[in-house]
Amino acid sequence: MLDKSVKEQLKQNFGRHPQDTGSPEVQIALLTKRIEALGEHFKKYPKDFNSRRGLLKLIGRRRRLLKYLQAKDFAAYQALIEKLNLRK
Repeated sequence: MLDKSVKEQLKQNFGRHPQDTGSPEVQIALLTKRIEALGEHFKKYPKDFNSRRGLLKLIGRRRRLLKYLQAKDFAAYQALIEKLNLRK
């Protein structure tokens, strides 16, 4: 799980307005941070298969949100990909 301060910082950096929590950009940024944190977890616990399933679900959700953002606002999609250093 992410600390509240990390979540607030991501909301400020990627949100459309200060109280924004539901835009695709914020959701994708939060999912990316959680995926990165789980990556570190798996370096320590490589046989944790239950958490791996959760990781795959997070990756799928992020992929669907990225697909949605790409269809709705391609410029925002490209900017987000570049900011988060995703390989797309």
